[in-house]
Amino acid sequence: MEYTGERINRKETKRRSEEQFKMLYLFTLDNYWTLDGSVGGSGAEYINHCCEPNIVTLVRQGHILYMTRRAIRKGEELTVDYHFAKNVDKVTCRCGAETCRGTINLK
Repeated sequence: MEYTGERINRKETKRRSEEQFKMLYLFTLDNYWTLDGSVGGSGAEYINHCCEPNIVTLVRQGHILYMTRRAIRKGEELTVDYHFAKNVDKVTCRCGAETCRGTINLK
């Protein structure tokens, strides 16, 4: 599955991330571009975080691709590790995985 959305620059990313009362589906593509999945998203923006995900993220030639790590069972939730940076506000994780970090942020 490809993560799609409106391509926005750093300035617009900062502006949108400071808006209150709005659901954010921002995925950083590189040092300049971010995709906002809330505008033209493919549905990939709804995949939840887990410290033991069943999907990996690949960034190739300006595209963000979600690929399965293993066979996905019927009815199983799709999950990906968000890898939030260490230097941003900490977000608590309650994914329940045996290897849960306790935070969505990297340690």
